[in-house]
Amino acid sequence: MTTLSYKLLSNGDAGFTILFDAVVSESLSRQILWLSKYCQQTLAELLIDVIPAYQSLTLLYRPSADNHRVLEQALQQVLQQPIPQDAYQAKSITIPVCYQGEYAPDLQFVATSCGLSTQEVIALHFAPQYLVHMLGFSPGFLYLGGMAKALTCPRKTIPITSVPAGSVGIGGNQTGIYPQASPGGWHIIGRTPLKLFEPNRTYPCIAQPLDNIIFEAISPQEFVRLSELPLNEKK
Repeated sequence: MTTLSYKLLSNGDAGFTILFDAVVSESLSRQILWLSKYCQQTLAELLIDVIPAYQSLTLLYRPSADNHRVLEQALQQVLQQPIPQDAYQAKSITIPVCYQGEYAPDLQFVATSCGLSTQEVIALHFAPQYLVHMLGFSPGFLYLGGMAKALTCPRKTIPITSVPAGSVGIGGNQTGIYPQASPGGWHIIGRTPLKLFEPNRTYPCIAQPLDNIIFEAISPQEFVRLSELPLNEKK
C-alpha cells in the first residue's frame, strides 16, 4: 500500500473532488475504487453520490455547513493513510465488433490520421486485453485502458448528434463503447450487436470497473445474426 499524493478540491456548493497525482493505472483504479466503497460505507448518511474516475473521486453530499466540515475532516484523515487496493476479482468479457462498412464510418479517417491502413487499425484495436477504468458519461459507457499508442487520434472537431448504440470509438488516446444512441465526438471504427446496458438486469452494465474486455472481430453477416438472437443468448 502507498500513500497517494492528492489535492482536495471543492466541487460546486455541495461536493468534493479528490484529484490524485499518480498516473492512470490499474493500481490507481483499484485504490480509487477501494476509497469509493469506503466512503459509501462509512459516510453514507452524508453522501448523495460517489463518482470514481481515472485519477479522481468526486463526492456529492447533502448541502450543509456541518456536512461540509465533517466530510472534509473525514477525507483528510483517511487520505493521510496508505490506500489499499480494491480486491475485486475481475471478469474477462469478450465483445464481438464489426469493423466494416456502415458499422465503421470513421475507420478510414482514423487510418489516414494515424498513417496506417484500415486493416492495421483493426488489427491493433482488437489485439489488446483492455481494462475497464471507469463508467460514464452515459449509463454503461465503458472507458477502456490499454489501447495501442499508434491509434491515438484527436476527437472530432464537431461532435455528431447521434452515435448508434454499441458503437466503438476512439477519442484521443482512449477507446470506449457507446451503450445507447447519444451525441458523441469520438471516431467510430466499429459496432457491437451486444446490449451493453440493461436496467432490468441484476447487474445493468455488461462490465464493471477493473473487468477485462477482449474485442473479437466479426463480419457484417455475423453482426446481423447476433443482433437477432434473444438477449440471453448473445453473450
